[in-house]
Amino acid sequence: MSKTQQPLEAPTSVATPKFNRGVRGFFAEVGREMRKVHWPPHTETTRLTGIVLAVCGMVVIFMVALNYVFNYAMALLMGTKGS
Repeated sequence: MSKTQQPLEAPTSVATPKFNRGVRGFFAEVGREMRKVHWPPHTETTRLTGIVLAVCGMVVIFMVALNYVFNYAMALLMGTKGS
């Protein structure tokens, strides 16, 4: 290691959550953070939900098709199909 490079050092302190406020403080902080969230409009949410459901459906159909193909191939290899 040359003189110009400094070795990487571990951080001296790690951020820890503050538990001294209890459950009420936790939910108050959650409420404050939720007000900062930018929520998309209803139309965009509906459109994106439809896209997600469509992609999930296509994945399910693809996986079922693969299952049938591999089952058929294994049956052919084991000699249980076509006898």
